[in-house]
Amino acid sequence: MKYAYHHTIVLGTGAASLCAAVRLKRSGIDDILIITDNLKGGTSRNTGSDKQTYYKLSDSTINPDSPYAMARALSSGGAMHGDLALAEALGSESGFYHLTALGVPFPFNRWGGYTGYKTDHDPLNRGTSLGPYTSRMMVEYLEKEVINLGIPILDSHDAVRLVTIEENDKKRIAGLIALERNKLTKGEEALKPFLCDNLIFGVGGPAGLYKSSVYPPVHVGAIGLALEVGAETANLTESQYGMGSLKFRWNLSGSYQQVLPRYFSRDKEGREFDFLSEYFKNMTSLTRAIFLKGYQWPFDPLKVENEGSSLIDILVYRETEVLGRDVFMDFRSNPWDESYDLTTLDSEVREYWDKSGLTGSTPIIRLEQLNKKAISLYGDHNIDLYGEPLQIGVCAQHNNGGLAGDIWWESTNIGHLFPVGEVNGTHGVYRPGGTALNSGQVGAFRASQKIARAYGDSSLNRKMAEEACGTAHKITADLFKTLTANMDKNSSAQKEYREEFQNRMSRHAAFVRDSEQIDNACSQALEQLERFSSTAISHTEQLPYAFRNRHMALAQYFYLESIRNYLEEGGGSRGSYIVRDKEGISLNGDLEQEWSSKVDRGELKNKIQHLSLKKGKVSVYWEESRPIPREESWFETVWGAYLEGSIFKE
Repeated sequence: MKYAYHHTIVLGTGAASLCAAVRLKRSGIDDILIITDNLKGGTSRNTGSDKQTYYKLSDSTINPDSPYAMARALSSGGAMHGDLALAEALGSESGFYHLTALGVPFPFNRWGGYTGYKTDHDPLNRGTSLGPYTSRMMVEYLEKEVINLGIPILDSHDAVRLVTIEENDKKRIAGLIALERNKLTKGEEALKPFLCDNLIFGVGGPAGLYKSSVYPPVHVGAIGLALEVGAETANLTESQYGMGSLKFRWNLSGSYQQVLPRYFSRDKEGREFDFLSEYFKNMTSLTRAIFLKGYQWPFDPLKVENEGSSLIDILVYRETEVLGRDVFMDFRSNPWDESYDLTTLDSEVREYWDKSGLTGSTPIIRLEQLNKKAISLYGDHNIDLYGEPLQIGVCAQHNNGGLAGDIWWESTNIGHLFPVGEVNGTHGVYRPGGTALNSGQVGAFRASQKIARAYGDSSLNRKMAEEACGTAHKITADLFKTLTANMDKNSSAQKEYREEFQNRMSRHAAFVRDSEQIDNACSQALEQLERFSSTAISHTEQLPYAFRNRHMALAQYFYLESIRNYLEEGGGSRGSYIVRDKEGISLNGDLEQEWSSKVDRGELKNKIQHLSLKKGKVSVYWEESRPIPREESWFETVWGAYLEGSIFKE
């Protein structure tokens, strides 16, 4: 068997992966290969929001900022290591100015300062933006630089299995098996083995796991590949969920809420219900909650009581998942009738409208005044906000957890594996809006520094790597044969298999969680995982879809087990989810008792949950989060440690 070898393989073509490739090439690593299933796919290139935020150290504010202040903001939400927070803060300027040097047109003032604004969970004005498509523009400029540097990209190849070997009583990455889409009809010839010293693992978040999702359909995620070989996770319980449109997947934050659209639901008989008004004491409190949803877009259990903005998320979920109705936001009509006195609008809403010049009589006119791009964005996807309402749901949007990495973004238990971007679980319970883009760029740079300085020379035991890769290839080839042998052109089994775990995840592992139901959900997930190989495919072109189902089914089991363990440890409502408890606190007097919430006592706030696969079973342990380092750095000492490379070993 022939093995292709590359010093470093970069998996994925999102903003973090492409940045890592560029940084590696500039650091002197020439033998780099980028492998992707779809060059134009991924979340970075195909998602955004009303004003997609990039969070960075402030460089143009009268109020002084510092990396330590930013690290405190990043880690204050809990369950985040302080040294990772400091690394993200210290690296934010390098990551940001690297993008501007490539030509990414972030706005600056006449003195050259990149003026910012305050985002959620942000004490200062650290947010900046290019509008709805910030991450897309980042990807486009990074891709141009990849091409300029001559870094090869292998498109239409799906990674289907990672390869590891044992080295000094620890696993290290040795390669991967890829499925070449253009050779699916040629049997095992479609399976291509690769060896590498280092793997940049930039496969994004668990987008394909949920039915209700604002991740783009072209992205599903591949964390299961790393889970299968034993990579350790961090904080899989922690994700963000929020309101999104379903026909075209997009976050409905910012301007979309601040112009005060009407919410309504529709049952199967076509009857419409203004369901929100039943749970707010008057129109002033209802419109205030809708308005604040623009700033407070992710669901937050702390913003439910007293008619808070996150009560809306629960009411939307109740309409869709419990009552089986479709829910819509309508920009053609106001949430009030003609008898409502606009002078009684909440003072915060009125001040914002006055300062923004919002005088329109309907939400769509106000949205036109406030943010025309927000309307044209939907027009670009054949949705006319002037003529139709938006079907919406409470959707999965971002995983704050993921694979566990150290301060160089190297896997904590598999050497030479570098998870970057959303698949790296650096974030804790809460995070300031926009930190994901910063973390991806910082992590890519940190990983490239470690590889260039500490792993520049090949250390891979080729004989062991080839043996391990051969074994992995045989296992994958056997599964390939099993799937093709069971082929049934009329079968929809793989589609139904995916829908099964997506429905389970949206019901049990999204923003509503229930200790009485989680055990059964875990059992069902394990049973589904075990019957994958007997699930028929309809044609050979469905093989990539099926292999993805396999690693997503494994990921589903991990996510559900993480939630089960968290609930067993006494965890309550926090971050972006509620834990239902009939003995808990009522969220709203008009809601059923089942919507009472278990209060989070904070016992787990400064702990990080880790899961990994050991001897075929999921192993769990909890770790105290490390504080922000406070050591004083003496230049001569740092210089010496840097030159001898000991900073990479501490």
